[in-house]
Amino acid sequence: MSGKILIVEDEAKISRLLEIELESEGYQVTKADNGLDALEAYRSQEVDLILLDVMLPGMSGIELLRRIRAHDSHTAVLLLTAKSSVEDKVSGLDLGANDYITKPFQIEELLARIRAALRLQGKTHPEEEAAGEWLTAADLKLNEGTREVIRDGRRIDLTPREFDLLVYLLKNKRQVLNREQILAAVWGYDYYGDTNVVDVYIRYVRKKIDHGGTQELIHTVRGVGYVLKETP
Repeated sequence: MSGKILIVEDEAKISRLLEIELESEGYQVTKADNGLDALEAYRSQEVDLILLDVMLPGMSGIELLRRIRAHDSHTAVLLLTAKSSVEDKVSGLDLGANDYITKPFQIEELLARIRAALRLQGKTHPEEEAAGEWLTAADLKLNEGTREVIRDGRRIDLTPREFDLLVYLLKNKRQVLNREQILAAVWGYDYYGDTNVVDVYIRYVRKKIDHGGTQELIHTVRGVGYVLKETP
């Protein structure tokens, strides 16, 4: 396993535990215990994934995420949140976090989330991008190589996870997909999280691509899952 991970956590014991576990898995680790130092570390070195605690001194994790996503939609960000902080989870996902994990967590689950995030990132690294064929549905078109999404001439900005979800739906156009299929394809087979995350991201993608469109493309099949098709 390889990858450069920035741990942003102000609790020293948790930070040290994460450092030990990640280094034992072969990752290169950098640590910061506050938002300002984390921003400086992010800007001064190459990072593949950021483990980001939401509650930080100096600058909150949400504000740090906001600054990163202002110009970087590629670096994977995994939020570490308190069990009851639903608002932080929603805010983080809205701002482009790839995923979140709730404290206290099992290290095996965290490692699985990291592997899934890095695997998806590796699929779409800018250095490996090349112009490819367009996937289409009605007036929606998507290019995996250039990461362009266009509907009725309007360019649509998607987060990395939203983009991967839309790619999967388009490649399986007119096929009804259940949540487990979508999780396995988009989040990875070793994803241990709640399947409700699929519903959350379907809602995000639907809002972006169906808003103002001539017809809805993503449809809910009650009791089963979702399907992308040109007609209801």
